[in-house]
Amino acid sequence: MSISFGTDGWRAVLGKEFNGENVERLTLAIGKYVADNFGYEKPILVGYDPRKSADEYAAFCANVLKAKGFTVYFSSRVVPTPVLAYNALEKNACAIMFTASHNPPEYLGMKFIPDYAGPATSDITNAILANLDKPFPSGENGLFHKVDFGSKYYEHIENIIDFKKINNLKTHIIYDGLYSASIGYFDELLKRNGIGFQSIHMYHDFEFGGGMPDPKPRFLKDLITKVKNTPNSIGVANDGDADRFGIINENGEYVSPNEIIAILLNYLVKKGYKGSVVKTVGSSILIDIVAKHIGVNVIETPVGFKHVGEAMRNNDVIIGGEESGGLSIKGHIPEKDGLLANLLVLEVMADSGKTLVELQEEIYLLAENKFYNDRIDLKLDNQTEILPILEKVQNLKTIGKYNITSVDTKDGVKLMLGQKTKILVRPSGTEPLLRIYFESNDKERLEYLKEEFIIS
Repeated sequence: MSISFGTDGWRAVLGKEFNGENVERLTLAIGKYVADNFGYEKPILVGYDPRKSADEYAAFCANVLKAKGFTVYFSSRVVPTPVLAYNALEKNACAIMFTASHNPPEYLGMKFIPDYAGPATSDITNAILANLDKPFPSGENGLFHKVDFGSKYYEHIENIIDFKKINNLKTHIIYDGLYSASIGYFDELLKRNGIGFQSIHMYHDFEFGGGMPDPKPRFLKDLITKVKNTPNSIGVANDGDADRFGIINENGEYVSPNEIIAILLNYLVKKGYKGSVVKTVGSSILIDIVAKHIGVNVIETPVGFKHVGEAMRNNDVIIGGEESGGLSIKGHIPEKDGLLANLLVLEVMADSGKTLVELQEEIYLLAENKFYNDRIDLKLDNQTEILPILEKVQNLKTIGKYNITSVDTKDGVKLMLGQKTKILVRPSGTEPLLRIYFESNDKERLEYLKEEFIIS
């Protein structure tokens, strides 16, 4: 049975492709990679999110590694991906996280986190896949330790976030646990620092309340309702393994990750941070414009936080983020952290004395634009149709009455139509599907381009 890595680990349907045989195969392939590159003295941490059977498969994985001679640190409870990743850095260890992130409840997955505490890059995952079903000798004296990874992470975050400022925040904080791994961590950080909050959905449920562990508006309806019914409040949430964030402003409106990244970039520069901003090819033009106004260089990567994390490790970076709701900052790990993102939003509000709505307006004024986004998915009959369509898009000179001013092919095909309008065409990676992203500072232009952009 085949195993493949997507943008962030292997994911499959539980009880079908995700089964004991495949978990053992991938565990041993990872073990061989660690043994070959670091030796058996390299510790391996193992954690899991609240999904069905995640704890059981994680324990199975940990015992397989122990039997091969590794020292294994196994999480004593559900743990967010960024918490496990930080502990990998702190212990100079590698880690394996059992999660399917924001995917539907029937999925489970495995994510390998190298000792630099960010997503494994393609060269690493390719090496692991090449190890599948290859035997390797066992080391000696494997050890098993059951630990709580929370405390080291809390201490680290308390050195990054100004909780004293957040304590002065007049806005009510409503935290949606969303049945996710953030429960027992985000709320614990607030409690440890004497910060009051209200909460909903504060228990682990592998069915995720009948929805999805994805902090997007359609799965945050209860949070949005509570914010609308609570004067002067905002809502915060995370996805299943807490590496992504979702923010609801005082009007009960979802604030896009692009806007949050721009707001936080502006704040961190005012705070004295220096360096570049890393964004993916799918992220908003808004970030580019804000960065230009405040004198910050922009580094653009393909979609996927493994690319963002790699750029953060290789450059002096203030903040790195992606449009799907992941970000990290200088001084933290090169892995997306939804807990950190939510706390930073609270800090910038407290520091500025402004509402989140006012901070959004401030960013629009700084950029002298508000941007509009939409996406169309083009389903194809098979994968062989993708390349010819991308080549056709790459060779376009105009779309309707608008000229194409530049073309970028680092990930799919990005067409710029002036400085404030773009179209990005990217293959799905998992199915015969093209995702077509539209962005413009002009709503009418965006609708016009959607009508005119015919590629099949």
